Amino acid sequence: MKKRILVIEDEPGLIITVTDRLEKEGYAVHSARDGHAGLSLGTESSFDLILLDVMLPGKNGFDVCRDLRQRRVQCPIIMLTARGQVVDKVVGLKLGADDYVTKPFEMIELLARIEAQLRRTTASAVASSNEGHHFGEIMVDFRSAEVTRAGKQVDLSAQEFRLLRYFIEHRGATLSRNTLLDEVWGYDAMPTTRTVDVHVAWLRQKLEQNPRRPAYIVTVHGLGYKFLG
Repeated sequence: MKKRILVIEDEPGLIITVTDRLEKEGYAVHSARDGHAGLSLGTESSFDLILLDVMLPGKNGFDVCRDLRQRRVQCPIIMLTARGQVVDKVVGLKLGADDYVTKPFEMIELLARIEAQLRRTTASAVASSNEGHHFGEIMVDFRSAEVTRAGKQVDLSAQEFRLLRYFIEHRGATLSRNTLLDEVWGYDAMPTTRTVDVHVAWLRQKLEQNPRRPAYIVTVHGLGYKFLG
């Protein structure tokens, strides 16, 4: 599956240049030309990496970066800045950016930065999937198939644990009910999409501080669910 990259940039020529080169390298590229559109697209869809310009109409890149992180978007963010000032770079990193590239830049440098961030993300995901995951008061140990909340064991059924693990391994992605049925229950199980809703409700009761207003397993209306832990 192609890695998905979101380019939030207002210069049409640069969007075309970057998009063409990234697509030739095998990436799936989407773009937004102002801060508000970029924030909306970056929040509602799942991307493997975001290229974010600092100087944007409507909402600047610093604010977009901050808001993306506050909304628990965890993919790497590379800031694009024309200023080249140290203070801008420091501000971007403090707001949650992972790296920065100063304009004008060589495409080979940008590609190297992108590849480095994606390698780190992949390595982190592999380590997490092999060992476990922590979010809020919840500790999930994949090896022992145990879950604790504030140090106390949480009793999950085998299917609940499989569903939770799938959410964790695909955190940040919007997952349809049919996808969850296929991947967690399997094609031969023949449950209904209502089965997914019931299991999600059970997980929320056991893991969320406020199940009616979940912070981790959230509903994406009309699409499915997204895990933000």
